[in-house]
Amino acid sequence: MKNKAEIYCVGGAVRDALLNLPVCDRDWVVVGSTPESMLAEGYRPVGKDFPVFLHPTSHEEYALARTERKTAPGYQGFAVHAAPDVTLEQDLLRRDFTINAMAQAADGTLIDPYGGQTDLRAGVLRHVSEAFREDPVRILRGARFAARFNFQIAPETLALMRDMVDNGEVDALVPERVWQELSRGIMEAQPSRFFSVLRDCGALAKLLPEIDGLFGVPQPPKYHPEIDCGIHTLMVIDDAARHGYALPTRFAALMHDLGKATTPKDILPRHIGHEERGYHLVKKLSARLRVPTECRDLALLVARYHGNFHAAFNLRPDTIVKFFQLTDAWRKPERFVEVLNACASDARGRKDFEHTDYPQAAYLLKLLEIARQVDGGDIARQFEAGALRGCDSIPNCLARARIHAITPFLHPKKDAPT
Repeated sequence: MKNKAEIYCVGGAVRDALLNLPVCDRDWVVVGSTPESMLAEGYRPVGKDFPVFLHPTSHEEYALARTERKTAPGYQGFAVHAAPDVTLEQDLLRRDFTINAMAQAADGTLIDPYGGQTDLRAGVLRHVSEAFREDPVRILRGARFAARFNFQIAPETLALMRDMVDNGEVDALVPERVWQELSRGIMEAQPSRFFSVLRDCGALAKLLPEIDGLFGVPQPPKYHPEIDCGIHTLMVIDDAARHGYALPTRFAALMHDLGKATTPKDILPRHIGHEERGYHLVKKLSARLRVPTECRDLALLVARYHGNFHAAFNLRPDTIVKFFQLTDAWRKPERFVEVLNACASDARGRKDFEHTDYPQAAYLLKLLEIARQVDGGDIARQFEAGALRGCDSIPNCLARARIHAITPFLHPKKDAPT
């Protein structure tokens, strides 16, 4: 760069390098420059709310050093000041956590004005300044970093987050942003930390009351009494993470037990079974957060049918074929595998069950494979020729043939989790 501007690598790239983690993306701050100078150097502007540019060859993001001032509620109400006189320290001061407020100069020198390296070694997430309270998304980001690195929230930062919740700052979060951070949080290494942090600061009750309502609801007596439905749910989502399941499966695992929470009668009648209540609650939550269809649909199937799949060894062959039909396993066998993966995490998400097998999955997949080998076209031809008796339609004849095919392979009955 021809002008006298100074360029620093900042944020997550510096943090991850210090943690000896792979650095995928680098962000850069330019001190002492102007938009005109950046354009003259061939940088392409991309920032809508503040001056951010793409490097002409690497296409990495370069942002002019800036300060921010709160002007309205929510996470978008900011006035941005970017000018050549803004210092690197001023730019870093507006960042969320000290571990993200470090920079590295071109010669490798680390600039750490707010103690980020110390907090990194201690495994602590600490806010940089009182400006933290101006952006409620930072509560979700803090929970997500805790889930990624298994870091603790500094006591003063947790107190600040609670104060933000009490003052209604999280109420300004739009559904799309909540889902964006939630989907990232459940894809972290230990997603239970994401929800624990949100619960500790009171944000879970505001943003995901359906999950918060599970805490304190007892599990069936045969399981450890100290593991209530909320703790069980956290164990389930961690199991899904350990097995590397994709986002739809993890979301379904998270949603599977919503119906066990206490539900006001004016929302859903208590006489409806907990799987059916869960189904309706997943629909409401997914609509509220605008959850992608793939995630919503898988979660609905798991919420409604996970109890049946746990009891697979006790099901009659006609019931098994019925559930294959209800879950559209004929056309979407890959999704059926995801359903069973979420059910497996549910079964393992209990104390002393963490490393057990889930034989229902192999059993049902074997029966599905056998049932799918029944030739629907042949059944249709036989029906049209009048060669099949005792059923009044091709679908009924096909179901009967599938039931007949899987019957010899039924398993002896076993107890199932609930």
